[in-house]
Amino acid sequence: MKELINNLLLDTMRRGGSDLHLLAGEPPRARIYGKLAPLESEVIDGAELEMYLLGNMNEKTVDHFNQHDAVDFSYEVKDLARFRVNAFRYLRGMGAVFRIIPTQGVTLEDLGLPRVIRALTHYRQGLILVTGKTGSGKTTTLAAMIDEINRSRHGHIITIEDPIEFVHPNKKCLISQREVGQHTPDFATALRSALREDPDVVLVGELRDLETISLAVTAAETGILVLGTLHTNRAATTVDRIINVFPARKQPHVRAMLSTSLRAVIAQQLVEKQGERGMAAAVEILINTPAVANLIREGKTDQLENAMQSGAAMGMQTMDTTLIKMMETTIISSNEAYAKAFKKELFEHPDA
Repeated sequence: MKELINNLLLDTMRRGGSDLHLLAGEPPRARIYGKLAPLESEVIDGAELEMYLLGNMNEKTVDHFNQHDAVDFSYEVKDLARFRVNAFRYLRGMGAVFRIIPTQGVTLEDLGLPRVIRALTHYRQGLILVTGKTGSGKTTTLAAMIDEINRSRHGHIITIEDPIEFVHPNKKCLISQREVGQHTPDFATALRSALREDPDVVLVGELRDLETISLAVTAAETGILVLGTLHTNRAATTVDRIINVFPARKQPHVRAMLSTSLRAVIAQQLVEKQGERGMAAAVEILINTPAVANLIREGKTDQLENAMQSGAAMGMQTMDTTLIKMMETTIISSNEAYAKAFKKELFEHPDA
């Protein structure tokens, strides 16, 4: 089974895929440029797959899997790549999705992201959020931002991840990478500890609960640059999500804190390139200007999109504006732009 899986992973990478899907009793499939495609017709033996997956988990991971019927862990094939694995039980046995993590570090130039994102890494304190659905490239964008900080200034960077994906070598910075379940029980515990570990930058792999979000906002206010992710697809939605996780009586105070500590929200999704094999990141960017801070403080988050539209000179852009630019420069097709747009009326329907 080890040789089979490693060969499937190699095949996935050679085809430019991002994920390998294995389900008991089903043929293996890979996500290649956004679409799921079969790799071969032979089905995966469920008993062998379960034995192999459990054999690659440590004792804590196995315990978590037995309690919750799903778990994330990292997997490495020497001289090939690292992988983030989600193993789970389903109707016909066990399944797993292997997400490919490039062995070579990525840079902001490699990703072709807007220049304003590099400027954001120059902040010494505050909160920067990178958001989007699963598989939208959030982790890759954050890795590129950490790499930029690592190459441009001296300091201590702490990352809290579940699991560790990109491994960062020390360049100008000292980097401490901690994995939930291996080095710490949860994000909140690790973040609370990080505040006593003299950090300059803290990356939180996922702001998933009240305690973690509260600690992240507090850390950003106390002079630390905090980078984090949320599973939201718009900048305004992200601000609402942060605020609404708190009890109603605390929300005015949180809005005030966020209006001063938030630096930016980068909401992104992957779009299929036109005329070539590959994906590109389409990003929406909200920068916390005095006008934006005032809207957040007053709870007028429904007006944030207007602020982004009028803030282009400062690097702000809405998702639909980005898609229009990518369509006009023929990076993506009109069909792809329409499919990924939020305000469909801004786009001519490709079938019209």
